Amino acid sequence: RQQKWKSSVSTQAKMPPCDFVPEKYESYPYERMRKIREQNIAPSLRTYYKKPLLLHQGHMQWLFDHEGRRYLDLFAGIVTVSVGHCHPKVTMATQKQLARLWHTTNIYMYPAIHEYAEKLISLFPDPLKVVYLTNSGSEANDLAMFMARLHTHNFDIISLRGGYHGGSPYTLGLTSLTPYKHGVANGFGCTTTMLPDVFRGPWGGSHCRDSPVQTVRKCSCTKGACLAKDQYIEQFKDTLNTSVPKTVAGFIAEPIQGVNGAVQYPRNFLKEAYQLIRERGGLCISDEVQTGFGRTGSHFWGFQTHGVVPDIVTLAKGIGNGFPMAAVVTTKEIASSLAQNLHFNTFGGNPLACVVGAAVLDAIEEDGLQKNSEDVGTYMLLELAKLREKFEIVGDVRGKGLMIGVEMVTDKDSRRPLPAEEISQIWEDCKDMGVLIGRGGLYSQTFRIKPPMCITKRDVNFAVEVFHTALQKHMERVA
Repeated sequence: RQQKWKSSVSTQAKMPPCDFVPEKYESYPYERMRKIREQNIAPSLRTYYKKPLLLHQGHMQWLFDHEGRRYLDLFAGIVTVSVGHCHPKVTMATQKQLARLWHTTNIYMYPAIHEYAEKLISLFPDPLKVVYLTNSGSEANDLAMFMARLHTHNFDIISLRGGYHGGSPYTLGLTSLTPYKHGVANGFGCTTTMLPDVFRGPWGGSHCRDSPVQTVRKCSCTKGACLAKDQYIEQFKDTLNTSVPKTVAGFIAEPIQGVNGAVQYPRNFLKEAYQLIRERGGLCISDEVQTGFGRTGSHFWGFQTHGVVPDIVTLAKGIGNGFPMAAVVTTKEIASSLAQNLHFNTFGGNPLACVVGAAVLDAIEEDGLQKNSEDVGTYMLLELAKLREKFEIVGDVRGKGLMIGVEMVTDKDSRRPLPAEEISQIWEDCKDMGVLIGRGGLYSQTFRIKPPMCITKRDVNFAVEVFHTALQKHMERVA
């Protein structure tokens, strides 16, 4: 039987019903788990919450802890559980393959890699028709950098400040968030440029972004002309004219920044930036690790929302619903540059990974998850926008589909980040009431809401009510 628990914060919100009953937890006691964590697991792997959760089982949008408590998962294992925890279709396909063939490596032919490559590539526009399978997003971005440099015979790569492209020594140069930076030499040949953030940046207005919710900033733009976009493009040109050689290897950007808190650029910024890069001989890389697979709702890939076709696309996270897999998709011509020498990946595209990947694509289509992301995501954005009107500390609500950020501020005029300890308390209260959300942004000031794409409007009503209660409770505390 599922245990009832009393939250330390009371809410009128009723958690939507769930007919799934988790198995009884039978592993080590909580305190022993904490001890192992402290003694045997690297301390750089930090946990969320003052009293870390000990999670035991998952079902679609729900997670269960060791005491049988149920949580609505609005962070999806950091935007990774795309179709739902333990999705029956994906689970069944994996079990079947587990009994058939785990691994041979891609030096042999086996059905799964060919079936999956054809299925995945069919979702891309021409000329993006070749895939190289890897195991993680960092690895995919690492390879994309390598390909761009090999193919162009140039070295310099530009990324946006606030971007997250991985934690490997190579990709760390592209990742532009201080908490991820270690004091070792990295980023040789990597240059960052100003982030076109229409909420926090120097320019931005109330029509800039492709979102149902715009910023509260005012601007004097007219229809079809965005002053903020023009200013940020000038900054981009400034970087090209001062910080890199006349020719570059490439430019990498997330269609919507993930770790930085669902930051969106002004419309047409990417289109113009791509053009400027191509004029200098560079390749354009779209990091779809968080925005891919229908999460933005209106399109299957984030780059499509900007009306561009990149030269290289990197995929991970939602590609495998939690299975460690990733991919680099590019043109035949660019892929050929890598074929001049050996470049081998032992586990990339192994039979298990490819079967999982194919089942995820089937689930997205059969469950109508792209449409669900659009409908439920838009509904949630508009509901959260009502809280922005009500609370001075809710500075910005933004995003597209089920890629949502809520940026917290001391007040809307200054846009100063709300202190971390205050945000932590709101975050803890949400958890105590049964809702798990992520954190992001340079000052950890943005709540990241990126749930499994199967969530419902009923779940949203519950989550928004819980968030509302946590905000009210915070205002009482401050008062």
